[in-house]
Amino acid sequence: MGADLQRVLYLEDDPNIAEIAQMAMVDISGLNVLHCASGGAAIENYARFQPDLLLFEVMLPDMDGVETLHAIREAHGSSTPVIFMTAKAQTHEQQKYMDEGALSVIVKPFDAFHLGDQLKSLWSARAPLKMGA
Repeated sequence: MGADLQRVLYLEDDPNIAEIAQMAMVDISGLNVLHCASGGAAIENYARFQPDLLLFEVMLPDMDGVETLHAIREAHGSSTPVIFMTAKAQTHEQQKYMDEGALSVIVKPFDAFHLGDQLKSLWSARAPLKMGA
């Protein structure tokens, strides 16, 4: 499929959740993670960080994760894969995020110990991009 997952742009406004998730992704799974606490910060840092994967909380106070994704796609022409995290566990809510092109939806509370491995597995299983015609 290509390169392994290395760089994750992580959008989460709750500092306690962010700290736990970052420790899991960095210390346990060896990922390079840039945490942003707001959609605006994620948009500002996207081009500099050049993530392989976006991991976005859905519910945020300024702009939600879907709005942030749209802004990044519009500003940068990005097709970077996204995984949404949310406490909204109902099927129709999760389907809404899948319809936005998400690789997956991780329901909170998540298993912090296995978060990095879960991201790597979802990254590896994603549909291959078509090169040429």
